[in-house]
Amino acid sequence: MMVNATNKVASDLAYMALALEQAEAAGRLGNVPVGALVVVKGEVIAQAGNRRDTLQDPTAHAELLALRQAARASGSWRMEEATLYVTLEPCAMCAGAIAQARIGRLVYGASEPKTGAVESQHKLLDPATTEVSAGVGEALCQSLLTRFFEDLRRR
Repeated sequence: MMVNATNKVASDLAYMALALEQAEAAGRLGNVPVGALVVVKGEVIAQAGNRRDTLQDPTAHAELLALRQAARASGSWRMEEATLYVTLEPCAMCAGAIAQARIGRLVYGASEPKTGAVESQHKLLDPATTEVSAGVGEALCQSLLTRFFEDLRRR
């Protein structure tokens, strides 16, 4: 049983590293560096970075882009077996989409004290429907965001 828990932590960190790659790519394009990916049965079926500024679309959050891609890839909007990895705690809009998509598990890195809608400001996800693992790779996720905003303030 301990081996399974250890494997789960290791795989969560590996998938979060992929989400961080998406976040870094988003940041290079001038978007707030948030990345997300959807995994089903060990396979990444969707990945995206925040593109709100690039697309000038208020709904182009990494989570929503990844969920749309995952629905197309799986042929279904119902994703009970999916795990969504995201580098930042989802906002209310994204938490609503996660609930609507019936995501079975959410794993996120950094907390979002101002707009976080999973644990920080609101608790919009039903724990009976969506398992939540918070703080996975938190230091790396937070560091990326901190550097981005420091660079933005310097400019």
